[in-house]
Amino acid sequence: MTKDVKVPDIGDFSDVPVVSILVGVGDTIAEEDPLIELESDKATMEVPSPAAGKIKEIKLSEGDKVSQGSLILLLEDEGSNGGGADEKPSEEAPKAKSEAPAPAREPTPTAAPAPTAAVTDAGFGKAHASPSVRAFARQLGIDLAQVNGSGRKGRILREDVTRHLTSTAAPAAGAPASGGMGIPPIPAVDFSKFGPVENVEMSRIQKLSGPALHRSWLNIPHVTHDDEADITDLDAYRKEMDTQAKEEGYRVTLLSFVIKASVSALKTNWQFNSSIHPDGDKLVRKHFYNIGFAADTPNGLMVPVIKDADRKGLVEISKELMSLSKAARDGELKSKDMQGATFTISSLGGIGGTSFTPIVNAPEVAILGLTRSKMAPVWNGTEFAPRLMQPLSLSYDHRAVDGALAARFCVTLKTLLGDMRKLMW
Repeated sequence: MTKDVKVPDIGDFSDVPVVSILVGVGDTIAEEDPLIELESDKATMEVPSPAAGKIKEIKLSEGDKVSQGSLILLLEDEGSNGGGADEKPSEEAPKAKSEAPAPAREPTPTAAPAPTAAVTDAGFGKAHASPSVRAFARQLGIDLAQVNGSGRKGRILREDVTRHLTSTAAPAAGAPASGGMGIPPIPAVDFSKFGPVENVEMSRIQKLSGPALHRSWLNIPHVTHDDEADITDLDAYRKEMDTQAKEEGYRVTLLSFVIKASVSALKTNWQFNSSIHPDGDKLVRKHFYNIGFAADTPNGLMVPVIKDADRKGLVEISKELMSLSKAARDGELKSKDMQGATFTISSLGGIGGTSFTPIVNAPEVAILGLTRSKMAPVWNGTEFAPRLMQPLSLSYDHRAVDGALAARFCVTLKTLLGDMRKLMW
């Protein structure tokens, strides 16, 4: 007793390419298990099985184009004679496996790992994951049957696939660094063949921050929005404050104002002050405002945190910036001084540049980059006038923030920095 399984109603689509076959001949499947994956334009869909049974024959291949009614496979009813393998699994299952047309799907333990073998494993098709996650795992050669899902009802998320890859493919200490994410490692080169060289040990901070930055870059879909703020009037006022501050032993920098303005922008656009929930289905909205700032030290980059920045004025923020920066340079920062940030600012203003792409410091969802301000001619409606313009580079996690919201955040920030009176509201 066999049943023809055909492509069901897929809407107005026709001649849709088959991008993946998620099962194999001999597999025993349950009702609603995914069979194939179709892709039309930018939409990907899985075709589920209408019934339980054992796959007798697959009638199409990857790359074939199908429409509603196209034959996918022949399904043998579990209760038929042909399904007797279920009655004697210990005797029949090995035989069925040996007769399968592609036994290489299950490599022996001594064989070298093969990504194609992993992704065609029967368990892959039964895994609880979305089409995009399946495509992502297949690209990396990850068997979803081996991945633990952290989403709702055990659903496998993209982060779970990445975590599995990192945990199973982490190089041993001292091994050459690989590209990660299934990317082939950069080949080792003997540079001494071309001239004198020396190996310089990375600082402890670089060794610790490097993997964290790599993890954030691999896990977060980064987008960077560039803009400029007119800080002509603000900088004039800042210089007045700084002159008085010097007499009291501290300095007032542009960063103090940016922190104050950022808090106001975060309150207006709360998504930037959130984190993605571990289940991937919601955002964790934070009702506190801790602003991290990148500090350049002799030992590498460190990120101290201004706690409860929304409750502090410009003078208090300026003094805390100076105190934490000094502690960072002197190697005296405590772990609590670098924890709990909800938003980070990385300033290269004292060095130069016009823009850059700062890496989001997960689990935060955004980071603001500042480069050196410059005097530029700006049209005021009548003529071009010289104005001091501050470049802004906002990187964000596109899962939590879209482009329109990022643009609104920068408009809010520009408005606040352009009129310092609004910082007092």
